[in-house]
Amino acid sequence: MTPPPEIPGRAAPPPAIRPIRAGALRLEPQTAAHAREMFAVLSDPAIYAYENAPPPSRRWLRARFARLEARRSPDGRELWLNWVIRLPSRGLIGYVQATVGPDGSAGLAYVLASAHWGRGFARQATRALIAELAKRYRVRRVTAVLKRRNARSVRLLERLGFAPATPALRRRHALERDERLMVRELRTR
Repeated sequence: MTPPPEIPGRAAPPPAIRPIRAGALRLEPQTAAHAREMFAVLSDPAIYAYENAPPPSRRWLRARFARLEARRSPDGRELWLNWVIRLPSRGLIGYVQATVGPDGSAGLAYVLASAHWGRGFARQATRALIAELAKRYRVRRVTAVLKRRNARSVRLLERLGFAPATPALRRRHALERDERLMVRELRTR
């Protein structure tokens, strides 16, 4: 097994993230080349029922994906790990991502096109991502911030073993009034 990349400092090269298999799904390291296909996925208005907005253009999305290929924050302290989710028979259906901090914690995010909701794909992809974070990046705690009324995401995270964060942990995050923080502690070897 390749040792996990060192997080602190700028001297280390950006980590090479690898493809991940998740049942019938393939998680591919996100690159600018995925922007064209992902633009169609991210143009689904149902995705934005609770927050954010679709990308304004393919060009904008391609530039964003190109910046994210650095795999690190500008100050070098965080890893930015992004995968697109491919269903081989259907193409790209969404993404999963994690921001890994120097303290061994990771913030998790995921988006799937609404045509693929309720089929277990989000759980498969997110479970595979969490396993990769624990094994390869030595993540010990995974958090997710979501809108309180997003019952679908709450159920997904609960099925994955997440629980509401403690008041102390919530205070360390800049949450809006309508947001909640869920957390899962991981065992690492």
